[in-house]
Amino acid sequence: MHQPTYETGASYDTPEAPRTRRRRRPAATAIALAVLLTLVLLPVTVDRLVTARVESRTATAFQEGMDTPARPEVHVRGFPVLTQVASGTLRRVDITAHDIPADGSARPLPLSELDLRLDGLTTSDDDSEARARSAEATARLTYRDVSEALGLEVSQGTGPGRISADILLPLGGGRITVTTTVSAASGNRIAFDDFQVEGGVLPALGRAVLDQVFAQPIQLRNLPDGLSLRSVTTTATGLDARFTGRSVTFRPDETSSNQDL
Repeated sequence: MHQPTYETGASYDTPEAPRTRRRRRPAATAIALAVLLTLVLLPVTVDRLVTARVESRTATAFQEGMDTPARPEVHVRGFPVLTQVASGTLRRVDITAHDIPADGSARPLPLSELDLRLDGLTTSDDDSEARARSAEATARLTYRDVSEALGLEVSQGTGPGRISADILLPLGGGRITVTTTVSAASGNRIAFDDFQVEGGVLPALGRAVLDQVFAQPIQLRNLPDGLSLRSVTTTATGLDARFTGRSVTFRPDETSSNQDL
């Protein structure tokens, strides 16, 4: 009788158990994503609102204190600002103001633009003053305003740091050019030195008058207390006066005491 043969090692496939598929829940995923985005974006939104409020209040206070026709541009740097406000110190504040007047002077010289960088800015408990640990500033003065202050029309000279003026001599004497250097003097004043006559001979009386015009430095006024003039340079449109200072104080409720100097 024939016996069936069996192969060793033969395998027999058993049917796999049906796989259970997880049902996706798009609604739950969307909710989780929305919550995550809220947790991420909410602090940013709150910080931006706080920043906008601080910048607005600073601009208003500066405008009232400096008597500018328009509110300045104010930017609080660093993130987050909320923690800076909570600590009572803003790490850095940049301010750009225009058309700062300089009344109360025999030769007022307004500032066409003032760029301020204030580091470590704090305010007093009653908001009567703000104080920066250190500050840098650049004031820009137009030749038109400088000319009105001097009573003589001036423009940029040919040499570095020099301004010039064309003088028409009487009785058909022709035209000559006078030049002088500008520099920083103590007390936030712009001084005029090294007066020279070019392209002709200036009569003795005319020289005496011009010597008197340039003899007295021009006082820069209506600046936050603590800023000290470091340098004055000439540009195509006017003068750039650069300041630095420590413990620079700004009083929103009154003009700077520099105006009364």
